Amino acid sequence: MTRSRPTVSAGATKLSAFVITRDNADTLEACLRSIAWADEIVVLDSFSHDDTLAIARRFGCRVHQHAFQGFGAQKQMALELTSHPWALLLDADEMLSPELEDEIRALLASGPRAAGYEMARREQLFWRMTGRGVRWNYYLRLFDKRRGRLSTDPIHAAPAVDGPVSRLRHPFYHFGEHDIHAKVEKINGYSTGLVEDEIRSGGRRIPFIMVFYPPWYFFRSYVLKRAFLDGWAGFISSAVMSFYAFLKYAKRYERSQFERHGRALLPDGAPRVERSKSVEPIGGPETTNEGRPVHEANADDATGCGARSGSA
Repeated sequence: MTRSRPTVSAGATKLSAFVITRDNADTLEACLRSIAWADEIVVLDSFSHDDTLAIARRFGCRVHQHAFQGFGAQKQMALELTSHPWALLLDADEMLSPELEDEIRALLASGPRAAGYEMARREQLFWRMTGRGVRWNYYLRLFDKRRGRLSTDPIHAAPAVDGPVSRLRHPFYHFGEHDIHAKVEKINGYSTGLVEDEIRSGGRRIPFIMVFYPPWYFFRSYVLKRAFLDGWAGFISSAVMSFYAFLKYAKRYERSQFERHGRALLPDGAPRVERSKSVEPIGGPETTNEGRPVHEANADDATGCGARSGSA
């Protein structure tokens, strides 16, 4: 049975969807299929080596490329490449639920009244999705770009708007944590990347926060947010995220100790091993054969996006 979609009038609010990518061929097709009805899809790619660009062009997206410059700056650049006043942000490993698609289309047809709209995100937890009894997190993803912009956070960048924010009823899906290995790898990269941001913001170095905050984080996730309803998947996810909370502060403290002691506490003749640097999870600056950063958008297909809002 074919799902009935809301009728969108010719005078409906125009929508630009935008996505940043780097080697996201495994998940991008599902993402783009869920927003193929938008008036425009902009993909800003960080020089993928897989089939990401081919998938984006197959969906008729406007494709641009630019070296990765942090999530906040990269998403803001993608937003500035869009043409319409209203924008929808999705990550390449996310997709709208059919119910949320219908809700957004109906909202655009009637005319948005808020400056932005938050949407609940339903997460993949390894072998299952989070249950409906779990407290889902809400994210501002649909907004009037004339009244908002992306934050400058290097990792957890999010839109902020000047004006009222409402919530939509239905969720979107996130498929970024398909197994424990992927989740641990992600939090290791994120926690390393956040060290520099902590230093720039003058983050505190109290070491005892490593002792008390991770257990509280586990309790908040597993009990207060009801992750226990997701069975062992909820327990494992809460445990890993408490480890993430630990790593953020442990790496910040580690950095302060390296700055304080240097190599003084190591024996003479110890090997000089370069310490891990900030990890850019969707790829860092691409380099030419001469090793110089590539800044130009050297691939630009501005043929528009696939289905228009009034299409089936």
